[in-house]
Amino acid sequence: MTTLNQTASIQDSWEHKTRAKEWRQTLLMWLLLSPLVFMVIVPIVYMTSMAFTLESNQLNFPIEWLPQPATLGNFTHIYADTTLPIVRWFVNSLIVSIIGTTIIVFLSTLSGYAFARLEFPFKNILFSLLIFSLMIPAAITLIPVFLLLRDFQMLNTYQAIWLPASASVLGIFLMRQHFYAIPQDIEDAARIDGANRFRIYWQICLPMVRGSMVAIAIFSFLLLWNDLFWPLIVLSEREILTLPVGLLVIQQGSYIQRGLAFAGAFLATAPALVFYAIFQRKIIAGITHTGMAGQ
Repeated sequence: MTTLNQTASIQDSWEHKTRAKEWRQTLLMWLLLSPLVFMVIVPIVYMTSMAFTLESNQLNFPIEWLPQPATLGNFTHIYADTTLPIVRWFVNSLIVSIIGTTIIVFLSTLSGYAFARLEFPFKNILFSLLIFSLMIPAAITLIPVFLLLRDFQMLNTYQAIWLPASASVLGIFLMRQHFYAIPQDIEDAARIDGANRFRIYWQICLPMVRGSMVAIAIFSFLLLWNDLFWPLIVLSEREILTLPVGLLVIQQGSYIQRGLAFAGAFLATAPALVFYAIFQRKIIAGITHTGMAGQ
């Protein structure tokens, strides 16, 4: 009986120490991450507050975190002002992001499957070159890509955005890792049943890597939606600008309509936040599964 009591006491002491250690680790994590969360959330809250604040109250100090009074005037001004086609820019960003994401996902899965399952000359060398290209700064390829698009007369078109983004090396690498994780026996069985290579890829392999496809689609959509630098270079006509570039146009001039600019920024930020809130589990699952597939 004494031995049992001693064992129970040791076990309780061990569990107590474990809980105390976990509590300290959790507290330390909160202390480290809280400033980062604060740095991310405060600008978003400020932008949202200013989007619903009257233009005459934009420069009030202290800041009105809860607008008094709250107004939708900035948003109605966006729809009514024909000189600032923000709604058109919003639609343009949707077109660029949706079509560009579709192209990236399709080419990433197709290329990833080829590198994982097909045998062709210099396959390993080509894949090594792709991985090596990740270490090349984008600024180095900026001018050559621009000149190439100019020679093909693609400047001031959405193709100038889609084509450079379509060769997603990271997407190819992730999809290659996932296709490697699919048992070869499944494809062999489908081949015996008479399926050709493309049908195996399309009807058998793609459904098995749906999670990683969703993760790549989310990353690609957010990247294209938020991109300012490259569309600013290749687009010049006012009617085809994307929303980030259009918001930059609003802030030019001797007088900046802050309420209008913050309302446009809210429209640009809200879809990305909603998109991430809905699919955040898919993003985490896709990245986690990629790490497991590569082992």
